[in-house]
Amino acid sequence: MIVRLDGAVDLEDRHPLQQALARVVQSRPPRLIVDLTGLAFCHSVCLNALLTARRRARAVGVEMVLAAPPPQTRRVLEITGADEVFTICSDVRSALADTCPPHSP
Repeated sequence: MIVRLDGAVDLEDRHPLQQALARVVQSRPPRLIVDLTGLAFCHSVCLNALLTARRRARAVGVEMVLAAPPPQTRRVLEITGADEVFTICSDVRSALADTCPPHSP
């Protein structure tokens, strides 16, 4: 399953994003790909929602992958160490093909 994030995720979007990701995780797809191609900015609210979704996904055996983070988002992931937590693919095609290097601390 692919979920695409677009624009900037701010405080107003926190609960809708968390709820949407939780619903997807509850449906237990074998793999959840979060396409970040259109994400304008990822700050703490967005990062927290992604980390919460990853924790929930792992708890029910769903693999969660981030795909195509823009440079600014990639930098946030690196600065916070989240790039060591998530499997990050350069694009959605790689995520679908399962050719990304895994990270599972």
